[in-house]
Amino acid sequence: MYILNTIYSVGISGVGSYVPEKIVTNDDLSKIVDTSDEWIRTRTGICERRIAEKDIATSDLCTEAVKKAIRDANISPEDIDLILVATVTPDMAFPSTACIVQKNIGANNASAFDISVGCSGFLYGLAIGSNFIATGAYDTVLVVGAEILSRILDWKDRNTCVLFGDGAGACVLQRCESGKGILSYDLGADGANGHFLTQPAGGSLNPASIETVNKRLHYVHMDGREVFKFAVRSMEKASKRALEKANIPLEAIDYLIPHQANIRIIESAAKRLKIKRDKVYVNLDRYGNISSASIPIALDEAFHKGYIKKDDIVLFVAFGAGLTWASVLLKWNK
Repeated sequence: MYILNTIYSVGISGVGSYVPEKIVTNDDLSKIVDTSDEWIRTRTGICERRIAEKDIATSDLCTEAVKKAIRDANISPEDIDLILVATVTPDMAFPSTACIVQKNIGANNASAFDISVGCSGFLYGLAIGSNFIATGAYDTVLVVGAEILSRILDWKDRNTCVLFGDGAGACVLQRCESGKGILSYDLGADGANGHFLTQPAGGSLNPASIETVNKRLHYVHMDGREVFKFAVRSMEKASKRALEKANIPLEAIDYLIPHQANIRIIESAAKRLKIKRDKVYVNLDRYGNISSASIPIALDEAFHKGYIKKDDIVLFVAFGAGLTWASVLLKWNK
């Protein structure tokens, strides 16, 4: 389950992100649900989040992030062979959000499909996309993580509505110098415990009806305690597996970009991996949890702020609905 000993090395040649302009603070939320700024900050590390306007779709956020990533990679839409969009809040069941993005940017030569593994989605996308390039099937793959989670939140449930936000991040994958780019990855799932994080209605099991709406089954349902325990265990395990596959020691990591779900989870993971706080990128306080978009947005910021430099060893790690986990280890080639 990793891409060593393949035909080509694969790296990130362009990154971009986009978040809605509307900012909702913890104090704003305290006016509509029983909570407070102190309660949210001390338990999660979140201070504010971005919320998309009603006429904006997930594909719109994707398109803006993709345009920036394409410019950063100095390519044209016609150069793209494959578009992967990781999301649990697609525009609709079908067509895929990836196909809508293809239309929006004019990537007429690209195939396209969506990935639905929750917050692990972007890293699943990196693994999938890199294999297409590593084996010589494609030259250029676009990977996007995007969510409008505000549309599936129960704004009466203070345990979930305070956690999430909206946004999108994207990257361009292409061949790179041998020994650089993506070195290894680890993907996994624990479907037996998938019931800890669900959107119960809207699919074939519980199609939309007056009953499912009245029971508020179209919103995020989460057992926070169980998800927290899973997150800490899985992030440590996935990180160590990626390092072992690439034969790289923990101390060689220059930067850790974890999924931005909860500051306590991030701090626990960093402590278990013995990574100093100044080597961990965190923007959770400004955006909250944007699921599959969290890591690419953080990557875009970290790179363009100069925190990540060429030849740095960077570790990405996430957990998500499914339950799933993922890690990607790379040597920064850009």
